[in-house]
Amino acid sequence: MAPSRADAESQVRSQGFSHVFTWSDGPNSHYPPHSHSGVTTHLVLKGSLTAVYPDDPEAEKKTYSVGETWLVPAKKKHEVWVGPEGCTRKTKNHSFAMADPKPLVSHIFAADPSAHVFNGKVYVYPSHDRETDIEDNDNGDQYDMVDYHILSMDSIGGPVTDHGIALKVEDVPWVDKQMWAPDAAEKDGKYYLYFPARDKQGIFRIGVAVGEKPEGPFKPDPEPIPGSYSIDPASFVDEDGKAYLYFGGIWGGQLQCWRTGKFVREAYDTQEASGDEPALFPRVAKLKDNMRGFTSEGVQELVINDEDGKPIHSSKHDRRFFEAAWMHKYNGRYYFSYSTGDTHYLCHAIGDSPLGPFTYAGRILEPVEGWTTHHSICEFQGRWWLFYHDTSLSGKNHLRSTKVRELVYDSQGKLKLAQAQA
Repeated sequence: MAPSRADAESQVRSQGFSHVFTWSDGPNSHYPPHSHSGVTTHLVLKGSLTAVYPDDPEAEKKTYSVGETWLVPAKKKHEVWVGPEGCTRKTKNHSFAMADPKPLVSHIFAADPSAHVFNGKVYVYPSHDRETDIEDNDNGDQYDMVDYHILSMDSIGGPVTDHGIALKVEDVPWVDKQMWAPDAAEKDGKYYLYFPARDKQGIFRIGVAVGEKPEGPFKPDPEPIPGSYSIDPASFVDEDGKAYLYFGGIWGGQLQCWRTGKFVREAYDTQEASGDEPALFPRVAKLKDNMRGFTSEGVQELVINDEDGKPIHSSKHDRRFFEAAWMHKYNGRYYFSYSTGDTHYLCHAIGDSPLGPFTYAGRILEPVEGWTTHHSICEFQGRWWLFYHDTSLSGKNHLRSTKVRELVYDSQGKLKLAQAQA
């Protein structure tokens, strides 16, 4: 008697395999490289992979190793199960439910990726790391970036286009140095690039530049956004058309210097709130209709509470906000995600308003190789994606590379990496 579908799944899972994706091959399928008959699909594997045929329970399950060619019956539905070592399949349905995907690009170091979908494509707005002899320090001097490159792709796993330099330090009159993590937004056919940099007094401010195309080039405003400060701007345009800018980062990001609403240079060395206080929280401001300034309501604190409804304590370094603000919306609720900095987690909190308060909902990503953790989240082609960076390509903290993995929501609406849901 042929095994049931459930029995077949159970058997494969018991061997340590996880479900990755489903597809159908046939004469009209296009999953290059493959034969025109649709019978042969060539795979590039890391570790091992097992095929299961749900239309034919009696079909033999087979495990394939690195470099082998996978022969499959034409016009049949097939499922791929990935082994504990992970795998990569070079097809249109390239899976990123693996432990260590490859960088999106390797010809430049692209960090702090902010991903958005514009005109049916994914555009990634990263910072551009470069070689430097500056030693690592808490001030972040080793991150001496001078320009921005915009990346785009038609599909996750497909070719990535580097559109070249979209904005550089010399273009912006008020900037002295250190163009750190940027973000972008679109409104009425124009594109807005938000970026932090040190001004001539060494204070981080946030600037805005405008372009006619998602990839730029961008023309900067001559002065930073009035009332802006610190780092890591993240834009969010809600369904009602209202736009917001989230920002902030402690330590080298100088947020601790702005506790009074004015920059206090002497407060820099405090780095963050004292042990008996709530943590320093990120900031949010509503954007004007022209997307180039804050409304009269000004800058507000974005409170992140723990599960008991109390503001997260400054001593909770494994969950308090450090930097890398990001906002997205799912099923009518608002998701604020961020980095914990010195403990290297990506966490998220959920709320009912873009202005908060938010309730801590857990970790999204465990520590990766490298000191900083910075990310973005977007939906594309019906699936949710986490863009982040690590230093696996360079082995140096200041030379980071962008990667992407799939995300899913559990039954409570909390975010998990896709492989955790297999």
